[in-house]
Amino acid sequence: MEKGLLGKKLGMTQIFWDDGDAIPVTVLEAGPCFVIQKKTKEKDGYDAIQLGFGHKKEKNVTKPLKGHMDKTGKGYFRYMREFRTASPEQYEVGQELGADLFAVGDRIDVIGTTKGRGFAGVIKRHGFHGGRATHGSMFHRAPGSIGASADPSRVFKGTRLPGQMGNKRHTVQNLIVVGVKPDQNIILVRGAVPGAKNGFVIIKNAVKYS
Repeated sequence: MEKGLLGKKLGMTQIFWDDGDAIPVTVLEAGPCFVIQKKTKEKDGYDAIQLGFGHKKEKNVTKPLKGHMDKTGKGYFRYMREFRTASPEQYEVGQELGADLFAVGDRIDVIGTTKGRGFAGVIKRHGFHGGRATHGSMFHRAPGSIGASADPSRVFKGTRLPGQMGNKRHTVQNLIVVGVKPDQNIILVRGAVPGAKNGFVIIKNAVKYS
């Protein structure tokens, strides 16, 4: 079964192992999440649950979403996402899920939105070396030739060029849970997670770890 929670990145700190090694960890606020809807294969074509996270003022919710969320009796939510599950009957609408869904030692995937860095050149965006800075060189930070002449008379898709950098959905896989504080809905994971402080994240059990 796929386990998942919605939350936000609170920042980074470090903890110490018993042998004295300092381990960088990211602090995630995981929940509380509430079950908004259960989807079944008979009715919807697949089994899943829809979770809500982060409260929102009623005046900022559209009427269709308001009617959808009223079924939970838990208020209105800023974020809603679905998680596939083999047994949606285990959940009830309005049920609260928290950080205790995961335990120390679990492997998880965390999805976030990377920091937006605006329009960037090839050196910052792709790590190009650029040209020399001395002896009258006229080539410094430009991308240079991209080889598109009469044939093929176009730029190939995927060519590394200047453009929007960051602000994209990114997944970090196989992070290890090193601490869980259910009373505070806090999960500590070893390593870095994409996004800025207070950025929205999706936490799932690792799909490539067995």
